[in-house]
Amino acid sequence: MSLLQKERDVITRNEYADNFDFDEIEDFIRNANKEMFISHHFKKRDRLLVQPRGGFPTYKKMFELYEEFMKADIDVLPLTIDSNTRLNDYAMAQKMLTLSEENEMDMLNGYPLVNHGYRTTRKMMTHFNKPVSLRHGTPDARLLVETALASGIFEIEGGPITYMLPYSKNFPLDKAFLYWKYVDKVCALYSTLNEPINRESFGPLTATLVPPCIVIVIQLIEMLLSIEEGVKSFSVSFSQNGSMMQDIVTSHVLKKLAREYADMFSGSDAIINLVYHQWMGAFPRDKNLSDSLINTNTVIAAMVRADKIIIKTRDEAFGIPTMQCNAQSVANTKYTLRTLKGLPVVHDAEEEENLELEVRAIMDAVFNDPADTLWRKVFNTIKNGLIDVPFSPHIINHNEVITIRDESGNIRIIEKGKLPLPDRCFAYEKSKVNLPESKTEVINKIIHDIGAML
Repeated sequence: MSLLQKERDVITRNEYADNFDFDEIEDFIRNANKEMFISHHFKKRDRLLVQPRGGFPTYKKMFELYEEFMKADIDVLPLTIDSNTRLNDYAMAQKMLTLSEENEMDMLNGYPLVNHGYRTTRKMMTHFNKPVSLRHGTPDARLLVETALASGIFEIEGGPITYMLPYSKNFPLDKAFLYWKYVDKVCALYSTLNEPINRESFGPLTATLVPPCIVIVIQLIEMLLSIEEGVKSFSVSFSQNGSMMQDIVTSHVLKKLAREYADMFSGSDAIINLVYHQWMGAFPRDKNLSDSLINTNTVIAAMVRADKIIIKTRDEAFGIPTMQCNAQSVANTKYTLRTLKGLPVVHDAEEEENLELEVRAIMDAVFNDPADTLWRKVFNTIKNGLIDVPFSPHIINHNEVITIRDESGNIRIIEKGKLPLPDRCFAYEKSKVNLPESKTEVINKIIHDIGAML
């Protein structure tokens, strides 16, 4: 028995999980309908795929949500996991699930997949026969991902950086790297049985004035870490940042460098796709404005030639949206996409050159770290502040990088902390901004820029 299988046997032996039958699971995945694999749909490339968010605690409500999405002609179904499961607190998840079922009241903010178990959940997945994306925010997702794959969920979002720095304060980053290494290994293993399991990074990060160079660097790193374990289908992603032109520039540089670095690191046979998130910051309370924002996001997704768009709803400012509201947003987004034909490919050579130089400089700093493995190099780079995510709650993040918007809405770096940006790039960033004279005015402008869509 391999060391990996020994580890899998230990991880899946949990009182709140199903008894895992790995031979039966392999047989299921080997014979699963290809329509359940998003990598299969990416390969066909016949349209931009639309995916909402959504998750309810009980099987019954989750099933009803999927029925609503199917009426809206959904492309990719979501499975959003509850916050107790995200913290590996399966006992509390079980307690809240039981209360939800007994009282017909949602006591969890998502679907407790481990507690439902893969045998039960697989019935729902095979019934709808659609690709499903697992969305969770878990630093240690080993048992959750084993359960998801056994259930027929063949896209796994997240990574050691993107599910740590935006969500966690104290969870050890080095452990997260090792836990996600396990996830990638298992995804790669099952990818040999049928269509590839798709791994997707979470590009929005804190969704708060994160400069494109940081977003792209982290996407490239998580892609390379997955490829290193044998993953053959990977999605890089980013979210609307408030400037259509900067999003277009970001998409060009991200796609170009993702392919280049994948090829450089023995990933020439890996399929790389682009995912675009609708606005992830605070939404306006005026629902008509929310509709306008969502429509603008959809146009940008078409402009950047994304392979998938992950959507929001007009009720975003008011908490968890209803399943009907979610389905309506799917239908509206698909309608908008049908009206967008023949959009031009737009470039800004100066911005693209500057952004590419910034990304290459940070990637060089990662590779030049003396550690013996890629994940250790990345760990040291973050610990030393050479990668620094604005507004991250995690104690290891330096939070020294300060950003602000220019007059065109582009996010500009005005304090680079320890980011190894070339002098000419940093000078370019600062030249685009007319900063107020006092620190108080600067702070007020940053606060204003965070709420740019309100």
